[in-house]
Amino acid sequence: MRLKVWEPFREFRPFYRNVDRLANEYGFSAQSAERPNEATLSPKVDIYETENSYVLNAELPGLKKEDIKIDLNDNTLTLKGEKKFEEKVEKENYVRVECSYGSFTRSFVLSDNVNAENITASYNDGVLKVTLPKKEEAKPKEIKVEIN
Repeated sequence: MRLKVWEPFREFRPFYRNVDRLANEYGFSAQSAERPNEATLSPKVDIYETENSYVLNAELPGLKKEDIKIDLNDNTLTLKGEKKFEEKVEKENYVRVECSYGSFTRSFVLSDNVNAENITASYNDGVLKVTLPKKEEAKPKEIKVEIN
């Protein structure tokens, strides 16, 4: 007769894997809970198109304007920054640490119709707004057609 080992939590393994995957995807991990200053920061970004430009909004709460760098190289826009963990109180006093800290890099390949010379950026209330104007030839043109 063969003995079978009883594993009462075996059915929960897929659930735990999914929770771990989601936690890692959103910048949380067991390591980041123990050492918040080493957590991964990955800002959320919205990109939308207007008639004259593309607009990128990145959520960067808690960062100072000086901590953010924007680079454009080979048609790739790169956002870099670092949110530092300010240790004003000892870690043992924290009941829960969910805020992400650390450095981040996000890169976006730009369309060929972006006018790289006139890119502008502003930072207000924790939101970085990068405006990427379109080249003149990329803007839609309206042609009126007369019908006889």
